[in-house]
Amino acid sequence: MNKILLLFISVISISASAQLQTPESFLDYEIGSQFSRHSDIVDYFEHVAENSDLVTFHNYGKTNERRPLTYAIVSTPENLANIETIRQNNLINAGLASGTANPEIAIVWLSYNVHGNEASGSESAMSTVYELITNKKEWLKNTVVIIDPCVNPDGRDRYANWYNQVASTPYDVKQVAAEHDEPWPGGRPNHYLFDLNRDWAWATQVESQQRLKIYNQWMPHIHVDFHEQGINEPYYFSPAAEPFHEIITDFQRDFQTEVGKNHAKYFDQEGWLFFTRERFDLLYPSYGDTYPTFMGSIGMTYEQAGHGRAGLGINTDEGYVLTLKDRAAHHTTTGLSTVEMGSKNAAKLNTEFKKFFENSNVKYKSYILTGNPDNIKALTELLDRHEIKYGFSNGGNVTGYSYTQNKNASMDATGALVVNATQPKGKMVKALFEPDAKLSTPLTYDITAWSIPYAYGLDAIASTTKVTANGSNPFVKEINQVYTGAAGYLVNWNSMSDASFLADLLKNDIKVRFSEKDLKFNGKDFAKGTLVITKSDNKTNEDFAATVTKLANNHERKLHASTTSFSDNGIDFGSPDVKLVNKQRIAMLRGEGVSSLSFGSLWHFFEQDLKYPVTNINIDSFNAATLKKFDILVLPDGRYRGQLNEKALNNIKDWVRNGGKVIAVAGAVRSFAGKDGFDLKTNNTKKRDDKKDDAKGNLTPYDQRESSRLKHMITGSIYKTTLDPSHPMAFGYGDTYYSLKIGGTSYKYLENGYNVGYIKGTPETVSGFSGEDAKAGLTDSMTFGEARVGSGSVIYFVDDVMFRSFWENGKLLFVNSLFFVNNNKFTL
Repeated sequence: MNKILLLFISVISISASAQLQTPESFLDYEIGSQFSRHSDIVDYFEHVAENSDLVTFHNYGKTNERRPLTYAIVSTPENLANIETIRQNNLINAGLASGTANPEIAIVWLSYNVHGNEASGSESAMSTVYELITNKKEWLKNTVVIIDPCVNPDGRDRYANWYNQVASTPYDVKQVAAEHDEPWPGGRPNHYLFDLNRDWAWATQVESQQRLKIYNQWMPHIHVDFHEQGINEPYYFSPAAEPFHEIITDFQRDFQTEVGKNHAKYFDQEGWLFFTRERFDLLYPSYGDTYPTFMGSIGMTYEQAGHGRAGLGINTDEGYVLTLKDRAAHHTTTGLSTVEMGSKNAAKLNTEFKKFFENSNVKYKSYILTGNPDNIKALTELLDRHEIKYGFSNGGNVTGYSYTQNKNASMDATGALVVNATQPKGKMVKALFEPDAKLSTPLTYDITAWSIPYAYGLDAIASTTKVTANGSNPFVKEINQVYTGAAGYLVNWNSMSDASFLADLLKNDIKVRFSEKDLKFNGKDFAKGTLVITKSDNKTNEDFAATVTKLANNHERKLHASTTSFSDNGIDFGSPDVKLVNKQRIAMLRGEGVSSLSFGSLWHFFEQDLKYPVTNINIDSFNAATLKKFDILVLPDGRYRGQLNEKALNNIKDWVRNGGKVIAVAGAVRSFAGKDGFDLKTNNTKKRDDKKDDAKGNLTPYDQRESSRLKHMITGSIYKTTLDPSHPMAFGYGDTYYSLKIGGTSYKYLENGYNVGYIKGTPETVSGFSGEDAKAGLTDSMTFGEARVGSGSVIYFVDDVMFRSFWENGKLLFVNSLFFVNNNKFTL
């Protein structure tokens, strides 16, 4: 009987195995011969999970365009039967869950296609899972492999669908062919045109938010982010380039090298070129290699030649044809090699993983933050996404490094948010909160400053002493009662929460005013920018009180009801300085010449943060007639050049003179520099030392050119900026703002307009790298300004406050520009 049962089980097993298909058989084409749509990839992983007892397949969310976000868990049947215990033991080992455990299972996470047009990743994901469960089963005995086959489904399908529509048959390898000329905005970003590989730490996008929930449940020992680069660079894998963030351990450094050597063995066998230790560093915390690294993993980026230009095949500059088949094979090889190294070193990975989360020796043991409660709450929501613990102080003074004074100082910590770096995720806390990241070299792939207290506009102390954080949560949901006897309501103006409330009021046809003067009602002071919602402005709305109260409660805003319009300080509800907010009609340009990233961050801001309508206009359709339908024109960062030619600028100027308003961001500001009527001139900058003598030319040695350019660069630094808080653009702020500068572009003070934010005298950096010449060029420069043109305005954001949507403290400047600055009713 037992023999019969065993034979029956064996037959069933053989039958199931026989039903498992290769990617080629299932798709009906060879991997790399076509671009698979996202649905094809999902279908194949579902097929594998249905026909193999070594794979389970799961959904973890949906994209903005409703495509599924998925991951596979790959291991032996025995491990999968015990998978929850394996997962939990890993968290216990890191100190992230209670209990005792001595795990010896390695957890390896492979992430593919975070950039949609780096499309070989998802193709290789299918090959990798098949190889693991057919030819590499031995590795799975002590290893769990998590495969996210497509981090960015919307971007991938944007690219794949475009390519499949335009490609020749057979494919054309000439670089000039249409199939190698991807149109704006390209498949790289997600639906909102965000670069998801810069969003790990800030988690502004739904893909990141949903992925982090799963990532923090697993906390892998190894994480690989599969990418592509230019067609002429062969393949990059670890070890990474300098700078390494100082929290990275010696083991993490050394193990990257061992992984790289293992890859090199396979590449050398095949005669494939590669490079290591160049370009891709481990500093900025929001990448798919650094974020996992700062969470204890061996985080690595692999970069295959290809990208959106390569298509199915392309001639490189070196004269060979780079094919999608080759690209997928290379990624499959490094993916398998990574799993192999995880399996061979499973015990060591677990031992070192545990050590990583011991943080008793950090310099700053606590970060204590005070400031606007809405900004504090927004920060706690970010910490919650990363499952970083925090608490609130019961009171007393704390002493340490002051972010606002740039020296040691004391602060009253009553009710302050406290984030301790001695917790298991303390290294990530240090990376996010430290005043200034230590640099081994300023030659880095990304920005060098991002410190959270500056980004959220909070006063902060970094303390070398651990601060107790057992105070009560200060966030109490505001509940207003309907009061029909009010002449009006006053609402403080300090944060994006106030801004989204205003937007909701306008969308519900509630007329709202704001004050350009300080107010006082019923003995209470209200600062400039306060919203004033009067009964007299909303006489036709029978449900006025109930509607305002409901909206205020939805946004957790405190309504200050006043039974009279008569103020305590002489500025009444009907004062000319209490102005009606217009229900603005806003247009924004998109298309060639416009930065897709800048456009995307603004688009996301309007739809997801402010929740106020914006009309996106293709730049090719932009004309004078179009302008007349709107009150505001937003110009994202970009290189407009021919798009904003003399005729276009004259049309804009005429429209502005009649009451229109332009908001120009970063590179768009250049379009107005030196042009008649816009009050904008570039600043004189220090001459480049490497071009002192034009007769002799540039004598900088060839191998020093890159480093010699550093003195002219600003690689994402935070500058102390003076604000004019009396100007409507700065309502809700004090007289100091910390601005993130991405480059050294500098403009003179406006002669006739309003310099709302500016650097006076010698620039003061508080974090990040700035070359000496670039920094000197910012002396006496305008950062934010308003130029009056006739009845309208042109508003300049030299620094992009929406950059990657993580500089929370800058967003209100933009909202003020929409609704408060030169608040004239458009008359055309």
